[in-house]
Amino acid sequence: MTPTPKIYYEDNHLLVVHKPENIPVQEDKSGDTDLLNTLKAYIGQKYSKPGKVFLGLVHRLDRPVHGIIVFARTSKAASRLSDQFRNRTVVKKYLVIVEGRADKTGRLEHVLDKDHENNKVTVHPAGSGKGKLAVLHYRLISHKNGLSLIEVELETGRPHQIRVQLTASGLPVWGDYKYGKIQPDGRRIALMSYILEFDHPTREERLRFEADKPAGEPWNQFSA
Repeated sequence: MTPTPKIYYEDNHLLVVHKPENIPVQEDKSGDTDLLNTLKAYIGQKYSKPGKVFLGLVHRLDRPVHGIIVFARTSKAASRLSDQFRNRTVVKKYLVIVEGRADKTGRLEHVLDKDHENNKVTVHPAGSGKGKLAVLHYRLISHKNGLSLIEVELETGRPHQIRVQLTASGLPVWGDYKYGKIQPDGRRIALMSYILEFDHPTREERLRFEADKPAGEPWNQFSA
């Protein structure tokens, strides 16, 4: 059985975990082990649940990206969490290392269109009628050795949004083969979901989760 990812929070309605890098959130044509089925197996075994286990997918992270993600353990939680994502009351922040020098702060707005057959997103001019509006905000944390460590907060949630928008703005994500520079030395993408904040679906309680800064190259070039 695939090891269970780090669990930040678990109750009757929610399961908040740390998605490992290079694992798809849900089953895809690669046939590789995916996070959703791994967690369903974990729940089934832990609680001795017969038959199919319900686990609602309410948002996603790209396959190469790691970090915090929430799943719904009940249909009520799935519906209410989906409403929060739709109404943009969920706070999603990412740590990203990009190539180049980022401004102290920035707001990026693009129209993005996804080619589902090739699993790639393209940028189009505003008002072109293609794709969907994508907006993010970022702030510079540190700059060193031609790299910038930035914090990104999403205003919208589009496929590959951070990677595409930063590349289109001249700030390719370090290690991003799909949209950044070609780096055939096995680098891992420097993009992590590190803060997730939302309302508990059944209690009047705001939940906030924060991950530790990852170790290894290129993260070790920046202080904690």
